[in-house]
Amino acid sequence: MSRPPPPFTPQNPTPAPRPGGQSPSSTLPASFSNLQISRAPPPFASVGPPQGDGPVPSSIRGPQAPPPGARPFPGSPSPPGSLFACPAPSVQQSPPFGAPPAAQSLQQQRPPFNGPPPVLPAQVQRAPFGGPPAASQPLPYGGPPAAVSQLAPFGVSPVAAAQSAPLGAPRYSAAQPPQFSGLSGAVSRPSYSGGSIPPFGAARAPSQQGPYGGPPQFGGERPGLQTPLFGAQTAPASQPPPFMGVRGANAPAFGPPGWQGQTRPAASSEFIVKDTGNCSPRLMRCTMNQIPCTGDLLTTSGMPLAIMVQPFALPHPSEEAIQLVDFGEMGPIRCSRCKAYINPFMRFVDQGKIFICNLCGFSNDTPREYLCNLGPDGRRRDADDRPELCRGTVEFIATKEFLVREPMPAVYFFLVDVSMNAIQTGATAAACSAISQSLSDLPEGPRTMVGIATFDSTIHFYSLKRAQQQPLMLIVPDIQDVYTPLQMDLILPVSECRDSLEQLLESIPSMFENNRVADSAFGAAMKAGFLAMKPTGGKLLVFQSVLPSVGTGSLSARETEGRSNISSGDKEAHKLLQPVDKTLKTMALEFAEYQVCVDVFLTTQSYTDVASISVVPSTTGGRVYYYFPFSALSDPAKLFNDLRWNITRPQGLEAVMRVRCSQGLQVQDYSGNFCKRVPTDIDLPAIDSDKTIMVSFKHDDKFQENSECGFQCALLYTTVYGQRRIRVINISLPCTSMLSNLFRCADLEAQFTYVVKQAANGIPSSSLSQVRDQVTSTCINILQSYRQYCASVSSSGQLILPEALKLLPLYTLALTKSIGLRNDGRLDDRSYWVSIVSSVSVSLAVPLVFPRMIALHDLTSRDDEDPLIPNPLTLNSENIQDNGIYLLENGEDGFIHVRNAVNPATLEQIFGFSSLAGAPNLLVLEQFDNVLSRKVNEVVNEIRRQRCSYLRLRLCQKGDPSGDFFRSLLVEDKAPGGLSYVEFLVHVHRQIQSKMT
Repeated sequence: MSRPPPPFTPQNPTPAPRPGGQSPSSTLPASFSNLQISRAPPPFASVGPPQGDGPVPSSIRGPQAPPPGARPFPGSPSPPGSLFACPAPSVQQSPPFGAPPAAQSLQQQRPPFNGPPPVLPAQVQRAPFGGPPAASQPLPYGGPPAAVSQLAPFGVSPVAAAQSAPLGAPRYSAAQPPQFSGLSGAVSRPSYSGGSIPPFGAARAPSQQGPYGGPPQFGGERPGLQTPLFGAQTAPASQPPPFMGVRGANAPAFGPPGWQGQTRPAASSEFIVKDTGNCSPRLMRCTMNQIPCTGDLLTTSGMPLAIMVQPFALPHPSEEAIQLVDFGEMGPIRCSRCKAYINPFMRFVDQGKIFICNLCGFSNDTPREYLCNLGPDGRRRDADDRPELCRGTVEFIATKEFLVREPMPAVYFFLVDVSMNAIQTGATAAACSAISQSLSDLPEGPRTMVGIATFDSTIHFYSLKRAQQQPLMLIVPDIQDVYTPLQMDLILPVSECRDSLEQLLESIPSMFENNRVADSAFGAAMKAGFLAMKPTGGKLLVFQSVLPSVGTGSLSARETEGRSNISSGDKEAHKLLQPVDKTLKTMALEFAEYQVCVDVFLTTQSYTDVASISVVPSTTGGRVYYYFPFSALSDPAKLFNDLRWNITRPQGLEAVMRVRCSQGLQVQDYSGNFCKRVPTDIDLPAIDSDKTIMVSFKHDDKFQENSECGFQCALLYTTVYGQRRIRVINISLPCTSMLSNLFRCADLEAQFTYVVKQAANGIPSSSLSQVRDQVTSTCINILQSYRQYCASVSSSGQLILPEALKLLPLYTLALTKSIGLRNDGRLDDRSYWVSIVSSVSVSLAVPLVFPRMIALHDLTSRDDEDPLIPNPLTLNSENIQDNGIYLLENGEDGFIHVRNAVNPATLEQIFGFSSLAGAPNLLVLEQFDNVLSRKVNEVVNEIRRQRCSYLRLRLCQKGDPSGDFFRSLLVEDKAPGGLSYVEFLVHVHRQIQSKMT
């Protein structure tokens, strides 16, 4: 079979590796003896080694190539002589996320992440991680299933996988990662201004495409498919597809070197976790790494006590996959009193006949089938052979007692707005193109089902039966009392209707091209789609372009009223950020009850009342994707990539989650995108790798000094291949009665994420000034407590900051100036910000409010050996040169600021035009045949890969509103109605002095 042309030409040759060495590290403190972290070299040579003079433990090392026989990536076969050979329960190397259990032995190959389980013959060998498949002639992307020996890496087409070095090839070897300038340990401002520097910050090796189980390639046309027929609405073919997701194993580290004291590695830093009892910090992270013994001590500190749970967080490719354990009909071992699952922190006594729960302290009889003698150290002799006794995170096969019904199939139902505005702006064509290109990414197998409907002032269903020559349209005119026209044939297995669906998607834009119906029955269409999905549940993906104006859940324009209220200082203006009524909320609760998750793609050029619409995704475990103002030139590429990542990322369906903790604490509240019917559990029709749940705690008793406080998250879910599993995540932290220990072990990023989420929760119910004051007071109270109770005696004129929280004032200032809390924002922009924050992860919360700024005009002065992304600049105007071009990104958008004195030749090299006159505000970044263009594209693509987001690019020019908006993002500068960073520090210091006197 002939191979289609490659989607892009490799641009990045691999230079010789640069020399480098590994940094010394101190031994881990006893309280974290169960968590071994591998770290890369220190950020800069001038920084000394971590405290401690002991030898470097072997468990602390820079990322390096795995030893022979080790698992090269999650999901690969176990090396010979692997553990987990004990007879009961059966222990499997977990099939990659979402795959059904395979019948092969541990020595056989595992299926690709999120893929069906192939039955590999013993002689077939998989290609190296991320490299080309074994077969020399792979089938085109989207073609018929390839033979087992032709499997391509997940998320990469066989053609793309077979190419040579992709964009962003490495600049170092695995054993010799480059240095990187990270945080300075001596000042209270970062040496970078990008906020949370994302993990995995440099290019992956040529033989490594995306991370295993990571996201697909971005931006380019898929090989073997036709370009959608709406002309200039797609990104130019010359735009190389970027990548997103976790970095390869060879990425250099960001952030401070080693562990200082008893803290976990920063979420923004590069680290590799060896799970020996405590879970990976990516999965569960606490705001403080020592727990206060009493509630009074917690109150005195001013700090919050909460954990951020991201159950499906993308792992580092070098980390071991989560183990899958099958206890058979017996089911997983649990505490009889609190129902906690067996974990490494439960103690066995009386020759193993009794195990003591680490959460409630209850003594349980060990089941006869689970008995094992204890060794001299008091541990079970088989503890290291059982993942549930030696791993902080495991998955159990759920038994029948966890099944209310048969596991649901993976159902995807698409709703497309075909009203006049959607047709004329190109939004309908972009949605149909994105859906058509994403069909090949749906999970393979007979359980994957799909359906589609369109809507304007009526709803149009389509029967996709293969026997019909063409799809049959069925119109539902009643948008007040909605119904489905058929009980069957609306949702079919994708294998039976792919051709009909592709034909329909190609014809929808032309079918409605003369549509003059301006109204949109958004709520009624969702209700109708839900009725079609009600027997099974699944994902409802809605593409909406205008304000819903008719039928159930219709809305009215509130933006004009909101603008006048805010400008006049109306104290009730925040009410316009609340849903207009309870209609959509009631609808969303019904959706969640039947396991229907809603994602809304708002491709709009006007006000759409995001505050009301976002209620449905936030209640059902989905999210809002917001494209304002929608551009038919630049946004179809982002729409496609957002949809594709939505489908392919690690995720679970019909999930229920509960967090348990040791006696002495109790769960106070959950925060995130979910439905809560009972106090102890949250219902998640869908949960994915991007979603984080925040759980806050309060004391109900005292802890003993030096005791341990345990937290356990249990997530019962269904994989996209229909297997019911229980993912159990454990962490155990020491308790302290010393206030200084709390500050020393505080987690800055987790605490700031808590503050951001609390602020977002308060925006719809309080005025913006009140929310800003509350945010500032939180920062002042924490620093005042440290100054009063922990700081050494010094001059009262000094502002003393705890080492772990020295950037808290800067982040707090940035939050008060963010889109969500500034007075001059649009209502929809603020509501979208609130919806994003509700489920944002720790690693993305900081850059969302404290963005990263990079100079683009001088990238050619950098050597190929330098890190791909240059050191970010501090966010103040002192770093802005009149002849410069700057990129400022927050994980959602990229703002490119072009100064007036820029050399026209530089503009020509990057953008293809020498003058800004008539340049569009929304950019499509093409790659031209010059070094500067190549490097700019590499930087943008790398950021997209790090952030798991396609990153819309907006052009900001000095002298117009876009330039003023860019300047407002320089949070260290003084702004109208806002303080500069120096002024804010003075304000904080004065407030602390006032409290102390």
